[in-house]
Amino acid sequence: MNYFYKKLISQILRKKLFEEGKRIDGRTPDEIRPIEIKIHPFERPHGSAIFTRGQTQVFATVTLGSQEEAQLVESIYEGETFKRFMLHYNFPPFCTGDARPWGPPRRREIGHGALAERALEPFIPSEEEFPYIIRIVANVLESNGSSSMATVCAGSLALFDAGVPLAKHVAGIAMGLIVEGDKYIILTDILGEEDQLGDMDFKVAGTRKGITSIQMDIKIKGLKKEIMEEALLKAKKARLFILDKMYSVIPEPRKELSPYAPKIEIISVPEDKAFLIIGPGGKTVKEIREKTNTIIWVLDGGKVSITGQRKEDIEAAKKAIEAIVAEVEVGKIYEGKITRIEPYGLFVEVFPGKIGLLHISKMENPPKDLKSAYAIGETIKVKVLELDELGRPKFTTKFKNGEDITNGKRESIL
Repeated sequence: MNYFYKKLISQILRKKLFEEGKRIDGRTPDEIRPIEIKIHPFERPHGSAIFTRGQTQVFATVTLGSQEEAQLVESIYEGETFKRFMLHYNFPPFCTGDARPWGPPRRREIGHGALAERALEPFIPSEEEFPYIIRIVANVLESNGSSSMATVCAGSLALFDAGVPLAKHVAGIAMGLIVEGDKYIILTDILGEEDQLGDMDFKVAGTRKGITSIQMDIKIKGLKKEIMEEALLKAKKARLFILDKMYSVIPEPRKELSPYAPKIEIISVPEDKAFLIIGPGGKTVKEIREKTNTIIWVLDGGKVSITGQRKEDIEAAKKAIEAIVAEVEVGKIYEGKITRIEPYGLFVEVFPGKIGLLHISKMENPPKDLKSAYAIGETIKVKVLELDELGRPKFTTKFKNGEDITNGKRESIL
C-alpha cells in the first residue's frame, strides 16, 4: 500500500511541475520558502540563533571553553589529537512528528553534523587569534527539508552572536532535480517529499565568494554537465539571497563576548622554564589554580593558557607565573620576603625559589641583633649586587632612597 501511495504522490509532483510549473506546496522551482531569523533568543548561552526556513527550524548555541574542554580524537594513524572546533547536530524524533525514544546519534546525525562542521570550519579563527575551544550544538526543532543546511546558517549566526571573529557568514541551500525523459527541472530549497521522490539531493554551502562544502545524493544513472552547471548557478543565487538576510540581522561578529563566557589569556614564557610552572607532580600549577580560581594549561612552545571568569583572577595567575620564571637581574631593586635569619645576615626571597643573602655588612645602618630587628615573613627592599657562581643573588640595602622598585611590588601567591 505504501509503495502505491508513494508512486501516486511522485506522479502528482512531477505532473504539476512539468505541466503547471508549480511544486506541491505551490512554489515555483526557484522560490525559497520564507526565512525568519532570531538572534540571541536566550540570555545564558554565549551565542545563539534560531534559523527558520519554511517548516525547517534549527536552534544553534555556541559555547566557548578552555583548553581542557577540547574534544579528544583517537586515530589509528595520528594517535590522540585534540579538536578545538566541534559541531554536534541533534535530530530529535519530535522534529518530524515521531513519538519514538530519542537514542544515541545515528548515521544520519553524524553525517549531517560533519557536513555542517566542514562548511563552517574554514572560517574558524586560529588559536593565536581566538584562544577558545568552540562548540556548536544544533538542535533541529522542526524538519521538512535540508536541516543540515539550516544548521550551517544557524551555526554561522550563533558564532557571530558569540563574538567569534569569523571573516564571513556561511549559508547553505539544498537543490533538487526532477527528470522525465529529456526534460528536467532543478528545484531550489527542496521539501522532504521532493528529496524522497526526486532524482537528486544536492547540498551546497559557502559564502558570497565561494563554496566550503558540497554533498550530493543521486538516484538516476549519470548526470549531464549542463545540469550540474545550472544547479551550481542556482545554488549560488539562493545562497546569496539567504546571506543577504543573515547580514541584515547581524552584519559582523559582536565586539564583546558574553559576560557568561570565560576569559582566556595566553602568555609566553621561556620554553626551558615551562616545567617550573607545573612543578613536581603538578604541585605548583595546582596551587596557582586553587588560589586564583583559574584553569592553567602549559602548552607547547612556551605558551601558557590562563582561563578564569574574572580578569582580576587572570592577572593574579599571570603575576604568579611571571614570578616563577623571572630572572633576578644585577642592579635592580626588588621587594622580597625574609625566609631565614642568621647572625651574619638575612635570606630574602624575591621570587619563588629565588633566595639570596643580605649580609649584615651590606646593610644600611645594621642593627646589633638581627633576630630582634626582623621577623620571618617580613618584607624588605633589597638591591642585587651580584650573582654568585651558582646564580644565587647577593643583596644590599645601601641604595638611594629615591630609587624605585624596578619590577613593581612582589605579589607571590606561593
